[in-house]
Amino acid sequence: MKKRLLFVGPPGAGKGTQAARLCEQHGMKHLSTGDLLRAEVAAGSELGKEAEAVMNRGELVSDALVLAIVKGQLGELGDGGWLLDGFPRNVAQAEALKPLLTEIGQPLEAVVLLELDDAVLMERMLSRGRDDDNEDVIRHRLEVYRDKTAPLIEHYRNQDLLIAVDAQGSIDAITARIEEALTGG
Repeated sequence: MKKRLLFVGPPGAGKGTQAARLCEQHGMKHLSTGDLLRAEVAAGSELGKEAEAVMNRGELVSDALVLAIVKGQLGELGDGGWLLDGFPRNVAQAEALKPLLTEIGQPLEAVVLLELDDAVLMERMLSRGRDDDNEDVIRHRLEVYRDKTAPLIEHYRNQDLLIAVDAQGSIDAITARIEEALTGG
């Protein structure tokens, strides 16, 4: 099974849920960029202090800083595999990530695209009952996702790394589809 992965897909497609399950079942490290940033800040590392200062100003952490944190995390891993969740979010970040992965001898093996119909996404996100999940907000998030992530999907499709998986149905059924796709089934 491929074990150096990136998950992409629209908000509400179940990336976090599926990533956690896959990593737990196969002993892989789940690298969520949000979690990584918070961990660096909590650890008080030099990168963490830099990230905290940027976040405290209400700004986005730079690609270079996120890459440095990701590199640090990946550099500590053995051969158990890893799953990147939430990074890269655009082609520029993907192009910056590739030489870093080559440098540490851990090239990306597959990009899993969780695909889901907008109507199902809307229904799923509204049913979560979060305060920030209303139809207008969800529509906007989907537009931003398509605007920023569509070129990334093409980027990885052109490199023959993209594996599209239907993200409709039960959590178990989706997990089974992902595992089958990653074992070449």
